[in-house]
Amino acid sequence: MVGRGRIAAALSVALASIGLAAPAPAGAAISRADLALRWAPIHYQDVDATGSHALGGKADYLTKVDFDGDWNGRNNWDRAAESGASFSAAAYYSVAETSTHWYVTYFFFHPRDWVDHPFFETEHENDGEGVLLAIQKDGSTYGVLRSAVTVAHTSFYSYTPSGSTWTTGRETVDGTLQMQSSPHDSFQHPVTAQEVQGHGLKAYPQYAINGDGLVYYPAAEGETPSSTNDRDVRYELIDIFAAGGLWAQRDNTNLYANLGTFAGDTSGGCGVGTYSCGTNSANAPWGWDDGDDLPGRGEIATDPAKLSAEYFTVPGELARAYAYNPYTAEKADLREAARTAPTVTD
Repeated sequence: MVGRGRIAAALSVALASIGLAAPAPAGAAISRADLALRWAPIHYQDVDATGSHALGGKADYLTKVDFDGDWNGRNNWDRAAESGASFSAAAYYSVAETSTHWYVTYFFFHPRDWVDHPFFETEHENDGEGVLLAIQKDGSTYGVLRSAVTVAHTSFYSYTPSGSTWTTGRETVDGTLQMQSSPHDSFQHPVTAQEVQGHGLKAYPQYAINGDGLVYYPAAEGETPSSTNDRDVRYELIDIFAAGGLWAQRDNTNLYANLGTFAGDTSGGCGVGTYSCGTNSANAPWGWDDGDDLPGRGEIATDPAKLSAEYFTVPGELARAYAYNPYTAEKADLREAARTAPTVTD
């Protein structure tokens, strides 16, 4: 049965497409799915169609972790090259909530992190980058966006939208988070972008499209790009905590090498003609880490209030106790993984 949140999201998109809005009733609690859809980024993806590992550009397309119909991380490089591989656009999300803020983490997946030259850079199977948005509860249905922290390999970058009351904290704010209207709903969305090949993620235009590229818009359903230069591609949002999904698979040793790190090997030609191919070299959100910063491994997703308090100076109250945080039940295992897991350079 389709969840009520997904039905509401689909209805909102359908009404917006004919020029109508479908706001929640005044005072109604917003579902986490609707909140994630409302604030999901408009996402620019640069595309490189050249090189033996580019798959004609598809190696830069967003897709699902199980795009090939299984939860085996060690065959994704290989399966991405098959003629029937699905590149229907998708991104994952999780939501944490305190009395003062919502925090929405978005995760963007590619089957390959690739290079097209033999010098010094490695490539690897699976690739996971993303962004954390902090949304202040102000009495309105969806709140007000205050900040973003993006993941580019093993570095985090922080941004605030124009007019935000949040300022530099322990970390310097790296730029302004731009907002853009979507043709598929009635909202302004934050704008993010990923580079080709390695897929580091920053606020647009710190990365931008150079030649061919895709512009992804959040929607109730995803679609496959029509070409390497499609500027209107809808992507669906998938709950990280959906039954049987990304988090539920966390003990699947075919998918994860350890808690928060995807399993990946050197099959399918990974590393051929390049410097090398890494193994077990991509992280899920609960494995993201900027080793130079105070927040620990994975806390950008698992303890976003802590990270926000460290990264930004926040006027007024920023509650640290969670009314809802789906990672909390595995807090001890996450702490142990942070202590013992090998450092991964995604």
